Amino acid sequence: MPQSGLGAAPSSGALPLAGVTVLLVEDSRFASDALRLMCQRSGARLRRAESMAKARLHLRTYCPDVVIIDLGLPDGCGDRLIRELAAARSGGVVLGLSGDPDGRRLALAAGAAGFLEKPILALGDFQRAILRHVPGRFAPTARDEPAPMGDLADPLALRDDLAHAAQLLAAGPDAGARRYLARFIAGVAHSSGDADLAAAAVAAAQDAAGLPLLHGLVQNRLSGGTVI
Repeated sequence: MPQSGLGAAPSSGALPLAGVTVLLVEDSRFASDALRLMCQRSGARLRRAESMAKARLHLRTYCPDVVIIDLGLPDGCGDRLIRELAAARSGGVVLGLSGDPDGRRLALAAGAAGFLEKPILALGDFQRAILRHVPGRFAPTARDEPAPMGDLADPLALRDDLAHAAQLLAAGPDAGARRYLARFIAGVAHSSGDADLAAAAVAAAQDAAGLPLLHGLVQNRLSGGTVI
């Protein structure tokens, strides 16, 4: 079985997560891209799984030091995977992730060691969220000034997420798919700072009558309307 590198000391104070491997279970390319850059700037290595099923396949072969699990995934709520990993006691740090602050309670109840709320704009916050669970690492973390969102993620990744959402909306999602899709769009909207899109996604999750407005806003963003 691969050995965890959590005990290794960072080679430089500028890279407090040097040697740490992270598995990110996240379906949004935009959110994933931001976390990928944060890992790069911290010295960590990132792998990504888009669903719980793909994460399980990954975990059969690899033993990441940290697993960050989004709660809204295409094959169910991420708290199920958190519970599995907490019960397995594999030794890695498991953190929950969501654009909904209420997700903290759900993730911690499932056994997560901590929780990250999207969007994560300060590199120092990201580093400390991991370092507080890694014994023996006391390297300085980055300063806390929020970085511009455009500096953290590729706008093309945001467009890909919106195009994916538009395709699912056009297919006429059933009740289950509607709830997932609304959560997905809300997460993308929170990560990109789009309050109007986030509000429309929440409304559509509660009532299918909100789907036309949500679809229209997504199409507006894709056609060049305001995204951030």
